[in-house]
Amino acid sequence: MEILRRIGLIVHGGRTDAPAYARRAVEALRGAGAQVWAERETATRLELPVLEDAEGVDALLSLGGDGTLLRAVQQAVRFHAPLMGINLGRVGFLTETEPERMEEAARALVEGRYTLEERSLLCARRARTEASFLALNDVVVSRGGYARLINLEAWSGEELVGHYVADGLVVATPTGSTGYSLSAGGPVIHPAVDCMVMTPICAHSLQHRPVVMPGSEHIRLTLMCEEETAVVLQVDGQTQCMLQGGETILIHKAAETVRLVRLSPRRFFPLVREKLTEWSR
Repeated sequence: MEILRRIGLIVHGGRTDAPAYARRAVEALRGAGAQVWAERETATRLELPVLEDAEGVDALLSLGGDGTLLRAVQQAVRFHAPLMGINLGRVGFLTETEPERMEEAARALVEGRYTLEERSLLCARRARTEASFLALNDVVVSRGGYARLINLEAWSGEELVGHYVADGLVVATPTGSTGYSLSAGGPVIHPAVDCMVMTPICAHSLQHRPVVMPGSEHIRLTLMCEEETAVVLQVDGQTQCMLQGGETILIHKAAETVRLVRLSPRRFFPLVREKLTEWSR
């Protein structure tokens, strides 16, 4: 595999121990012969060059949980760089390894001892403003803090999937099928399957169930509620904007993908058993 010597660092911003882990990661990477960039706050603290100003990096390393890795996806797409997560959280379903193996992980990147696993992304576009967003896990339209259920129509191409009265709707990739979609009653989907899953959140009907559709489909979600109703659009767990009644969100498989760095063979179903058992404790 390609030797990765220019590494960008993405660090969890809310953990008190994150700066110490970041310092250790920098020492491990430099000790292995790599150059390191970091997001502005971490770069200032550790006297590193700023990632946002870099012309390019060979790979990205996220220090945190799945949320930190999902945030790092945007930079991975920008730099066309593979991404590896070191888990500082509790579950770390998407991350590759634990802090105890940080030095080993740094050497593996620089010495080319890794494999890459390609994952599909969703592209969500807000029709009213043409703003678009990329998601590794999911796109969620939900009522947020609004007291009442919301009404929305879901279309797949030119076919009406259903009219939903619910707390919201999750459209997830196979990668995201083990996240919010699973909590809402959706199926576990192997990441090698080319599909999307649409899962209602607390639908006010027993007839509405999760729907799995081909990855080539184009999904259209239209809010049928009153115009002044405020609805939240979240992408990979991050609130992007507030939607108004009558708006439409267009979702399809993105042309871009993200490559996850793997240090050892990764079997999906043993991972599901291990992580979901840990999650439920």
